[in-house]
Amino acid sequence: METIALVDVGSGNLRSAAKALERVAAEQCGGRGQVHTTSDPDLVARADRIVLPGQGAFAAVAAGLAGIDGLREALDQAVRVRARPYLGICVGMQLMADIGREHGDHAGLGWIGGDVVPIAPADPTLKVPQMGWNDLELLQPSHPVLRDLAPGDHAYFVHSYKFAVADRRDLLAQVEYGGGVAAIVGRDNLVGTQFHPEKSQAVGLKLLAAFLAWRP
Repeated sequence: METIALVDVGSGNLRSAAKALERVAAEQCGGRGQVHTTSDPDLVARADRIVLPGQGAFAAVAAGLAGIDGLREALDQAVRVRARPYLGICVGMQLMADIGREHGDHAGLGWIGGDVVPIAPADPTLKVPQMGWNDLELLQPSHPVLRDLAPGDHAYFVHSYKFAVADRRDLLAQVEYGGGVAAIVGRDNLVGTQFHPEKSQAVGLKLLAAFLAWRP
């Protein structure tokens, strides 16, 4: 039985994310995963898989993480030392960057090079935040976590900032919103979605199932 740590840093739609993960674990992964919503560093350090959702401002989510004694170190131990699969959702994805530039510069986890910067659509009729459904353009469709997705699949976004990756090889999928916007990033045992899988209906459940089956 795998332990899936859904990390609680005081931000994010934890109940919906937990229900989506539990459903996928039960229906599509043979009940092999047990989801724990937790901010306990010991449980996170021992977990077989890590999921970190986040909503709101980059600085607030980063501060929530930093405010829980030992949690950053536990994440590094599980994800970077033990190489456990990690899924970041929305700001949980953005936290993998070097710096978030919302209301000043704030350090990220530094796991994937790049900055989190404002969305600035070339089309002035497009509103910020980007809110609603958008079509995925799969740049690396052979990645195991994208295995069941198809070009043009719809996912649900709510955000004003985007992850500008330093190395385009870390960009797995994007959407068009007055210019390219990172939708999925990843490298090694790391993957992150700017959209919300738990709100993206069948597409989100497919991605979560692929993540739970992933053996990086």
